[in-house]
Amino acid sequence: MLVTQYPVFRQFWYPVMPLERLRQGPQPFSLLGQPLVLWLDADNQPVAVEDRCCHRSAKLSQGKVVQGQVQCPYHGWCFDGGGVCTQVPQLADQPIPRGYRVQAVRCDQRYGYAWVCLGEPVAAIPAIAEASDGTFRHIPEFYETWHCAGLRLMENSFDNAHPHFVHENTFGLQQEPIPPAPDIFVETPLGFTMTYRLPVKNSDDQKRNLGMGDERTVRISEGRWYAPFLRTLKITYPNGLVHLIFTAATPIDDRSIQVVQFCLRNDCEADAKAADIVAFDRAVTLEDKVILEGTDSDVPLDIRTEQHMASDKPGIVMRHRLAALIRDSG
Repeated sequence: MLVTQYPVFRQFWYPVMPLERLRQGPQPFSLLGQPLVLWLDADNQPVAVEDRCCHRSAKLSQGKVVQGQVQCPYHGWCFDGGGVCTQVPQLADQPIPRGYRVQAVRCDQRYGYAWVCLGEPVAAIPAIAEASDGTFRHIPEFYETWHCAGLRLMENSFDNAHPHFVHENTFGLQQEPIPPAPDIFVETPLGFTMTYRLPVKNSDDQKRNLGMGDERTVRISEGRWYAPFLRTLKITYPNGLVHLIFTAATPIDDRSIQVVQFCLRNDCEADAKAADIVAFDRAVTLEDKVILEGTDSDVPLDIRTEQHMASDKPGIVMRHRLAALIRDSG
């Protein structure tokens, strides 16, 4: 499955840019192979249009923001968040022709990021209750490009057979290679929820992060998959600590994704430093990255193409659901 070949993937919301970056001026981003420019308008809201001036095709992302509008670096034409050209210095007081415009796309903000949908949305941006709960703190973690398919990262997120091997140096228990079966697995209209218990080891660094002295614990995890490439993993520890991870595999093109990850925790900086939490999650994600970047980008949706085992059920469900989305979209 190569995502740019199927228009249905343009109908989902993806986080594409930290809002903080937009405060520096217009920023480029390619979503599903389409070059975009994002910036903050006069109301401090993120907007996005195609990164190509309709005059001589210069990149608008190389320009600057003037009174909430993006100004082309080539001839100074200005465009608003709807893609309409509002100023042409060379026309002086003459009216601006209606054809002077660029394609705009839907853009919104949530959880500290600008989100974009290239088509008519088939689902809303996922609601994360903990994000609006004042007892949880928000810790930005990663915003970086990985060279793998978004579906590979999503499958990996729900694969309970890999942690004891891939993550042996961080939390895996290789002496317990048989993955636990889910306690709960419920399909939703555009995804699923999976609850399971996973035995893990705790390094000295992780003991400090968790406020626990146990060498080994069983963590209760609730994972949610939001088609096509978003997930949350809510981990609850025996001491009541909740560590919720949000991860998006925003598709740049057929072979690259932008990994957007943040976490929400019901503790404070005095309990565990944000830098230490990020450092541990960084070690875990890098273990995944080195494996996933070696996998095939063209993930087969026909499950007969690759071999499977019982713990692959979440990934098999994903492949069936995405195949149905493509089929039903015509």
